[in-house]
Amino acid sequence: MARKKNFEKPLYSDKDGIRFATPKAVAQYRAKRLKCKTLADISCGIGGQTIFFAKECDFVYAVEIDPKKIEYARKNCELHDLDNVEFICGDALSPDVIEQIPKVDVIFSDPARPAEENKRKVMSLEPGIPNVISAYSDKTNNFVFEAPPQMPPERIQFDCEREYLSLNGQLNRLTLYFGDLKQCERSAVSLPDNVHISSTNTTYDMDETQTLKMYAYEPQPSAVKAEMLPQLAGSLKNDIGNVDVKLFTIDKKRLLITSDARFKNAMLKNHYSVLQVTDFEPDTINSILKKHDVGTVVLRAGVDPADYWTIRNKIENGLSGKNTIHLFVKDEKAIMCEVI
Repeated sequence: MARKKNFEKPLYSDKDGIRFATPKAVAQYRAKRLKCKTLADISCGIGGQTIFFAKECDFVYAVEIDPKKIEYARKNCELHDLDNVEFICGDALSPDVIEQIPKVDVIFSDPARPAEENKRKVMSLEPGIPNVISAYSDKTNNFVFEAPPQMPPERIQFDCEREYLSLNGQLNRLTLYFGDLKQCERSAVSLPDNVHISSTNTTYDMDETQTLKMYAYEPQPSAVKAEMLPQLAGSLKNDIGNVDVKLFTIDKKRLLITSDARFKNAMLKNHYSVLQVTDFEPDTINSILKKHDVGTVVLRAGVDPADYWTIRNKIENGLSGKNTIHLFVKDEKAIMCEVI
């Protein structure tokens, strides 16, 4: 029996199975969105997602080609006292397996993907999305696929909703919804808060600025990856009224929304007070932070990994306060931000 992965009970699994199992918060969210009478879970693995489908749906068909994994899935469902799942071991695209699946409301597929790939491509998924849709087209028109979340929306050339999902401030999942399940072109979700924005939301185009205001906010990576910052800005405008918000780009990987107004929004994963901007000199930064009761510095800069701890140790040398500072670097300037 393997370690817990945010489940009420430990899951039966091998090492790879628990590594790739769907986190509980994600599994719960998707099961509630896909709640229906009958659902087929193709490539179910050890059943982490199947468990929650079975809690929400009347009946679930779980398909897995690996005999060891489907036995784990069976045990995990039994562990959760679920008896509304039929387990089918075999290739999801084989005629023998397909004929065992009746008409269903939804087919969900979490296909395998290459362990390493220079550029994530939707056509690298196995079984492939077109093949699954073709094989099961007489069972339903409602298909859902998990895909690598690193892929930008334009790389997914299907008529589907592209839902990017953040979990605890980290990009976690990309789910593609087809048929009647498609609600929009793009959407972004933040868990565990369970808030979302979509491409149908009101938009507001933020101007770029080179100067940070009093407060800075780090958007959820799901909103960034879904290319929905205009919708996020529109949501903020609806919440806070006619307050100026601007976009501050740090580098290719990091950006902040900045304003003189202080507000909270779950689509913003971190909320900061901008403490000070100075030259990126560790000794200078250290002197400033000693005056602000700082004990820990989170270095958010594109520095050489080999130099990371050398630089951070210099910055933190002798700090003993209770506050934590996130330190961003733009054009050799250090931006010290205190979490609020």
